[in-house]
Amino acid sequence: MQIAVLRETREGETRVGLIPEVVSRLIRADHSVVVESGAGVAAGFLDAAYEKAGATVATDAAGALDGADLVVRIQVDGPDEIAPLPEGVTLVSFIWPVTNTDVVKALVDKKISAFAMDCVPRITRAQSMDALSSMSTVAGYRAALFGAQHLGKFFPMLMTAAGTIPPGRVVVIGVGVAGLQAIATCRRLGAIVEAYDIRAEAREQAKSLGADAIEVELEESGEGEGGYAKELSEAGKQKLAEKLAERIKIADCVITTALVPGRPAPRLIEAATVEQMKPGAVIVDLAAETGGNCELTEPGQVVTKHNVTIVGTLNLPATMPTDASRMYSKNIEEIVRHLTPDAPGEGEAPSDEKVHLDFEDEITDGSFVAHAGDVRHAATREAMGLEPLATGGDA
Repeated sequence: MQIAVLRETREGETRVGLIPEVVSRLIRADHSVVVESGAGVAAGFLDAAYEKAGATVATDAAGALDGADLVVRIQVDGPDEIAPLPEGVTLVSFIWPVTNTDVVKALVDKKISAFAMDCVPRITRAQSMDALSSMSTVAGYRAALFGAQHLGKFFPMLMTAAGTIPPGRVVVIGVGVAGLQAIATCRRLGAIVEAYDIRAEAREQAKSLGADAIEVELEESGEGEGGYAKELSEAGKQKLAEKLAERIKIADCVITTALVPGRPAPRLIEAATVEQMKPGAVIVDLAAETGGNCELTEPGQVVTKHNVTIVGTLNLPATMPTDASRMYSKNIEEIVRHLTPDAPGEGEAPSDEKVHLDFEDEITDGSFVAHAGDVRHAATREAMGLEPLATGGDA
């Protein structure tokens, strides 16, 4: 198949969909790759490196899209970015379809088959394609560094000629991939770490990394489908916030990563709790893009309120674009392999099929939010007011 790699246009987006190393492997697998000029520059990958890998470098997006079977992006910045795509092409990108229904409508209008990186099912066979986990790893690492950067004290305990400096205390709320990486990084930096997750299994994982698990007795389960957390009742939220506040008030740094798919981020830190935190403490809110886990978070801003620094930086993976692009690119390579038609058997004629879409396959069925002029993703259909599909599946 012919693969197009486009330059990202969203402000602050520095990643690229494919890096030269992976491009080289795809070309050896008989694919062709056309890269829009400058697509990888912000991530440290120059046009010359793509040409050396065997790709064609096009001067603009139109040149990259000419003849494309599959288009690779990091994310789509609104429906206007769908308009230039060739009708019927396959797009692979983060889409967030439930909250970006205008983008989904544009995909449907152009009969574009859209593989949403945020809808890859969390099954063992799809782990190598799971870009959400890849990017969460980057975000968790950067969150720990942001906490250390903005905190006016050391993370590790130090024995110095000026006396003993006690270690920093970090609380991590939400122990998914990002939370686990944040725990591991804070521990490597020498901090004492406590962690909470509504899922008992996640708390056990936090313990395995050396964190102390915060236990909160709730009268309901927070276990959701697909390994995600589910939203608590209002009474449950209130009880959880009160219990967590006891630990947050004595922390030097709090890193929050709690998310509920398709919903605003759960509010876990009230303004009153921030007011009672140590002067100079830091909150790094990884849920800022969906409203924030802290009531005082300002998405996209670093602010100081009640003598507490609250970091609401968006798109943390884009702050470390080289390795974030490397990880995403490997996910894309696996997806291309998954969508590549099988070679013809002995005596069989080659197929005209460029991109193989088998909707009986769980990965394909779960990841494609749009195909052939229709919306396939059940939650997105509901958000758009459409009737459920008679057949087919959801992510």
